[in-house]
Amino acid sequence: MIPADLLSGASLAFAPLLPWSLLAPLVGVALLVVALAALRRARGSLSRLLAVLVLALGLANPSLIQEKREPIKDVVVVVVDDSPSQAIGQRRARADSALADLTRKLKPFDDVEVRLVRAGGDGGGTINETHLFDALNRAMADVPRRRMAGAVLITDGQVHDVPDNLAKLAGIGPIHTLLTGDHDEGDRRIAIVQAPSYGLVGKSVDLTIRVDDMPGRQSPDAAVTLKQDGGAPRSFRVPVGRDFRIDLAITHGGQNVLELEVEAAKQELTLANNRAAVVVNGVRDRLRVLLVSGEPHAGERTWRNLLKADPSVDLVHFTILRPPEKQDGTPIRELSLIAFPIRELFEVKLDEFDLIIFDRYRRRGVLPQMYLENIADYVRKGGALLEASGQGYASPLSLYRTPLGAILPAAPTGQTIDQPFRPTVTEIGRRHPVTADLPGDRVGGEPDWGRWFHQVAVTPNSGAVVMQGADERPLLVLDRVGKGRVAQLASDQIWLWSRGFEGGGPQAELLRRLAHWLMKEPELEENDLRTRVDGNRITVERRSLEPDPRPVTLTTPSDESSPLPLTEDANGHAAATVMAKAPGIYRVSDGARTALAVVGAVNPPELADVRSTGDRLAPVAKATRGGVHWIADSQTGPGLEIRRTRPDRDQSGPAWIGLRANGDFTVTGVTDAPLVPVGALLALALAALAWGWRREGR
Repeated sequence: MIPADLLSGASLAFAPLLPWSLLAPLVGVALLVVALAALRRARGSLSRLLAVLVLALGLANPSLIQEKREPIKDVVVVVVDDSPSQAIGQRRARADSALADLTRKLKPFDDVEVRLVRAGGDGGGTINETHLFDALNRAMADVPRRRMAGAVLITDGQVHDVPDNLAKLAGIGPIHTLLTGDHDEGDRRIAIVQAPSYGLVGKSVDLTIRVDDMPGRQSPDAAVTLKQDGGAPRSFRVPVGRDFRIDLAITHGGQNVLELEVEAAKQELTLANNRAAVVVNGVRDRLRVLLVSGEPHAGERTWRNLLKADPSVDLVHFTILRPPEKQDGTPIRELSLIAFPIRELFEVKLDEFDLIIFDRYRRRGVLPQMYLENIADYVRKGGALLEASGQGYASPLSLYRTPLGAILPAAPTGQTIDQPFRPTVTEIGRRHPVTADLPGDRVGGEPDWGRWFHQVAVTPNSGAVVMQGADERPLLVLDRVGKGRVAQLASDQIWLWSRGFEGGGPQAELLRRLAHWLMKEPELEENDLRTRVDGNRITVERRSLEPDPRPVTLTTPSDESSPLPLTEDANGHAAATVMAKAPGIYRVSDGARTALAVVGAVNPPELADVRSTGDRLAPVAKATRGGVHWIADSQTGPGLEIRRTRPDRDQSGPAWIGLRANGDFTVTGVTDAPLVPVGALLALALAALAWGWRREGR
């Protein structure tokens, strides 16, 4: 088939009455005979030639084929940048204006399908970078390249997924860029050059920062303010354009949030990149625990197993085997020759311990009152004390009658209860992270754990009773004293659970939580406000011992505040989720506590350089024969012209952009009409032959 006219859809086709393999030799022989006759100057040669050509045309049986074509619309993709940097200045307004102008000018083109896609602000993924080409590829995934008229990117030029191999853009058509910013913009930023992920509690870590002025240095140095965990700020001067090292102390376990803010420069596009934050997880090198056992008993091994099972715990165990005044006939060679370092433990190195446990201790004169006073001061300054009461706590030799009585939350009544009971979690205990959701606990019924048989009757003076025992008497009381914490367990029979008596109980989980709460593990704070960040999803959680219906206030990196209501459950836990629209530091406050959420990378590319530029997309425009235009320029603003261009012509000019006209179509029908009737051709051939014979007869 030979195309006659691609636009009209008409073509000339042949359906020979004889095979071409037979028809072609016959026509060739006939033409040769006519040629020989012409060389001999025979009359009628012209008529014979006409007869041969007419017969050949008739045997070839030509016909005219007309296709019915329906044009297919070309596709142009308009990608609008909705990333956080587009909120600077007039960029968002210019983008909206350019989109409206582009839509209006494309509307008259009936052969163009416009696909609009927005990128960078949908909240469905990372907001650290602007990915326009991913959005472009998704928009044209179902479109053949031969139908693409081109693409228009409305952006500030800070695009982070420009393909390294520009050959991948072949066939899309011209890719034009409309820039929303201004020429010659300036900005200052602060960046984290080096920051550790972890640090030892009580030690310092090195943090390296850098302050840059773009495009050039505006001042030799700048003031930087540092705040740790929302505390009091401290300021220092940092040279501009050079790395600067800061020593930071890790004061507690868990997340240590460090905020940095540099003062504004003379030229500023945004203050969002004048702030930076880094989260350093504080870990304890070794936990030092001092266990003082008043007398050997079956539960002593429970404490040792719990503490020795953790390789990060250094345990010092002090068991009082007999009082100093006791005299018996034990041979000297059978006594320990090493004196226990009481003064070193309870006076010199007391502050080095993270937790002190008194297990069934009673006064026997081993520890002088001065040392017990030292322990009380140690707790007030931030230490941790756990007292597991034995029968001696109800006697005149009780620890409550020592200087420790001033910090213990429950006073003995002088009675002990010897009857079977199942420890149960109180209402406030179900809100406390130490006892909330303990395995085997049942709301409104008896728990699925074994019974205990001994309890010291106590009266709580302070703190929270999180578990109760026989006759609903206090069993486990937790309290805060000064900067430290105290826990009191009014029974020494938790070892029954560890032995599996009547199915045992959650002693390991309970004691683990108890020890970590005493050592101020952030995850076990009973009155706390915290945040978790997953991508750009911020989860706000509040735990409280009392119902708290107040909403929290969420403050964005741009200092915009709004209330955030929390949904509370029955266990003292309230939560809410919000999607962050920009990277940076988000503050959550309920009036009494403040939590920080760091969204994005340490140095998000989205805020690394917020100046509007065409440099990133200039290679794309060159490879696809597109153009880069500034919307702010009067020539390329509302006056920008849109043209439909042939694929082999220029696609962009100083004041216009082109969209490729591909002329693609689908065939909906075909008509086949003979070009010349066969009968007429045969009559013409016979007439030519007759004329030739007549000429020869003369």
